[in-house]
Amino acid sequence: MTMSPFDLFTGWFAEARDSETNDSNAMALATVDADGRPSVRMVLLKGHDARGFVFYTNLEGRKAQDIAANPAVALLFHWKSLRRQVRIEGSVSPVTDAEGDAYFASRARDSQIGAWASDQSRPLPDRATFERRFEAMQARFDGKDVPRPPHWSGFRVVPDRIEFWQDRAHRLHERRLFTRTADGWNEGLLYP
Repeated sequence: MTMSPFDLFTGWFAEARDSETNDSNAMALATVDADGRPSVRMVLLKGHDARGFVFYTNLEGRKAQDIAANPAVALLFHWKSLRRQVRIEGSVSPVTDAEGDAYFASRARDSQIGAWASDQSRPLPDRATFERRFEAMQARFDGKDVPRPPHWSGFRVVPDRIEFWQDRAHRLHERRLFTRTADGWNEGLLYP
């Protein structure tokens, strides 16, 4: 019986949280815009289970625009201290409003206010402009809970392929590839 790639990921991720000093949940997210131009940036994994891998963002920013044009994405985790990588390819679907609200409520207050103050990915004339917007949002929500902005939510990457790469001596690496089928997951190996 093939092991679940989600169970394997959970084990590797637990080891990464113990060994990586900063942002063990950091992952590269690759998207493609409507003109076929790729873009990659680091985002933070905020949840994972058998449904997929979740991150949150401003829905008016570049990554969300790319996803609207082409929901096919790729993720890459690189845990240097473990000499491991996990590559994930799949499509994106939005999280539910309840999931978005719950995660937003768990964020630090300044991060919540920053989500209201930022026009993510748009030109900014100077840092002082953003700082003034942030201060205005602090005043707006003074003494109140900060609700999730309508332009801010999350996405779930639903994987079709998950590759687990482990460094080995003499570049004889181990590569385990899981591919989704109608009946579940197939597992195989790739040459290094």
